[in-house]
Amino acid sequence: MGLFDRFKQKVTSIVEQSGLNKLTEGLKKTRNAFVDRLRFVLGSGRKIDAQLLSEIEEILITSDIGVHTTLHIMNNVKDIIKKEGYEDSSEIYNLIKQEILAILSSSSNIKYDDYYNLIHNSKPHIIMMVGVNGVGKTTTIGKLAYNFKQKQKKVLIGAADTFRAAANEQLEVWAQRADVEIIQQKHGADPAAVAFDTVKAGLTRNVDVIIIDTAGRLHNKTGLMQELEKISRVIQKLIPDAPHEVLLALDATTGQNGLLQAKEFAKVSTVTGIVLTKLDGTAKGGIIIPISHELNLPVRFIGIGEKINDLQFFDAEEYTDALFTNEEHVITDN
Repeated sequence: MGLFDRFKQKVTSIVEQSGLNKLTEGLKKTRNAFVDRLRFVLGSGRKIDAQLLSEIEEILITSDIGVHTTLHIMNNVKDIIKKEGYEDSSEIYNLIKQEILAILSSSSNIKYDDYYNLIHNSKPHIIMMVGVNGVGKTTTIGKLAYNFKQKQKKVLIGAADTFRAAANEQLEVWAQRADVEIIQQKHGADPAAVAFDTVKAGLTRNVDVIIIDTAGRLHNKTGLMQELEKISRVIQKLIPDAPHEVLLALDATTGQNGLLQAKEFAKVSTVTGIVLTKLDGTAKGGIIIPISHELNLPVRFIGIGEKINDLQFFDAEEYTDALFTNEEHVITDN
């Protein structure tokens, strides 16, 4: 291995470690509310009995994993306990960790580089961003644009949320931070017209990725569905198979309400992936597990901070390891 290759490998390792540390720190509140309670109950040397299993179920349910997903996890755990003849409660810890990893991996199986390379098959790669107001949709678009820019992709943003006051201005600020171009019209303009103009401009400018913002109103499902369908129909006049991805932004701090939002949006739009925002500010990060299990939707990105580089691509194994890590062995950034 040459000197440059060794240097590149070292830099990559530092970047990956830094990202993992951010994730570990971002999950601290969730870990305290969920995994630490689990570790306390299972590390006490108790025998496995009905009372212990009931306590574990309560911890899972109250950690925003919900009843349906908790029963799925516990039924599998009980089957393994019976099959393997486990008697010590400490053995259940890794079983639960593996069950959670299996759920997250089943829906989110695309790796970091593979995701960014996918856009070569659909240039320009069109992403429609949906979600209710207040979940961090605008900041997510800016951060996502920045991520693509760091991968040497030419990005164009379409400000099609024309109904919310100051939406264009906020998105423009984030576009400037990401150093990408933006297409916008005056407040109250037809969202589909903005989307059409954005795609048309993207084709002319030979961009790699187009990210289209949409209105976040959920109080009128019929109107929202018609609006999203119209946007899709209009841009398909230019690119028949667009949009290539519909990302739903959800606020992790809302817990089970985020799951309900996801179910509602899944009824009115063909959601292909989830972006879970504000993960660092909540103890309800466990919501990612029932979202993956009940909706069978991949979590594409997770927000673990306010900075423009704090939107991480979701890796099921890294997330599970960070969630179940022992904080005494966490390496901190200097």
